[in-house]
Amino acid sequence: MVDMILVTGATGTIGSELVRHLAARGEKVRALTRDPARARVPSEVEVARGDYLDRSSLEAAMSGVTAAFLVGLPGPSVQHDGVLVAAARAAGVGRLVKLSAIATGDPEVGPSGEWHVAGERAVRESGAQWVVLRPSSFASNTLGWARSIGAGEPVPNLSGDGLQGVVDPRDVSEAAAAVLLDERWVGRTYTLTGPETISVPGQAAVLADVLGRPVTTHDLAPDEVREHLLGWGQDEAVADGIARGSAYVRRGGNAVVTEDVRELLGRPARTYRAWARDHREAFDTA
Repeated sequence: MVDMILVTGATGTIGSELVRHLAARGEKVRALTRDPARARVPSEVEVARGDYLDRSSLEAAMSGVTAAFLVGLPGPSVQHDGVLVAAARAAGVGRLVKLSAIATGDPEVGPSGEWHVAGERAVRESGAQWVVLRPSSFASNTLGWARSIGAGEPVPNLSGDGLQGVVDPRDVSEAAAAVLLDERWVGRTYTLTGPETISVPGQAAVLADVLGRPVTTHDLAPDEVREHLLGWGQDEAVADGIARGSAYVRRGGNAVVTEDVRELLGRPARTYRAWARDHREAFDTA
C-alpha cells in the first residue's frame, strides 16, 4: 500500500492535475513547489518547499514518502533528474515514476530526444521500483493559440501536416496515478498517446467546429521555426531542440498511437475533440 505520494512539478500541466486526482481518490499527497505560498492545491494536500538546485530541500520533502512522481525541467540541462533520484533514494522512496517524452533516445528526433535519457537511466538504475511514462504531444499545448484565435489571427504551425497521437493531459495524470498506486505496472516504459493521430491543421479544424468560428493556421518553413521560438523567448539550445523535433514530426516520425492508456486505465484514451469541448471556455474568454 502506498502511504505518501510526493508530486514534483506539482503546479505544472501534469503535476497539478495529478495532485487533484490523487486527492479526490483520498490518497495522501505532498506537493513540491518552489513557492508554497502561491500553490493552489486541495486543502487536504501537504505542500513542501523544494528547489531542484537545493538537494537538502528535496530530501526533506521526500521524508516519509513511499512513491514519487518525478518531473525534471524540460531542456538540455539533465542534472535535475539525477538530483531528484538521488534525493529519493537517500530518503528510501520505494517507487519512482518518471515523466519523460515520446521518442526519447531516438537520434532522428535531434537534441530534444536526449533530454530525458539520463533521467530515465537514473530511475531504472535507482534500485527502486520504477515506471517511465512517455507522453506524446499534449492537447493542452493548443491553449497557447487562445490569444491568436481571439484576435482572429492564424496560429503558427511548426510541423506542417505531420501527424501526432496528441494526448489529453488528464489521461497522462490518471495513468501516473495508476502506476504510482499499483505495483503490477512497475519495471516498464509506457508511451501514452491519444486514440488517433492528428496534425496541427486537424486540431485547428476541430477547434473551429467546437468554437463555431474560423481557426486558421500559418505554416512556418523549417528555417523559420527556430527564429519563431527565439522570438517567444526560448534560449538557443531549447529553440534548436524544439525546431529539430518539429522537423521530425513534419517528416511523420511521431505518427504513433499506442494502447498504453487503455491498458493502464481500462478505457480508451480521450480524443482531441473531447479535450477541446471540455476546454472551450479557455478560448471563448481569450
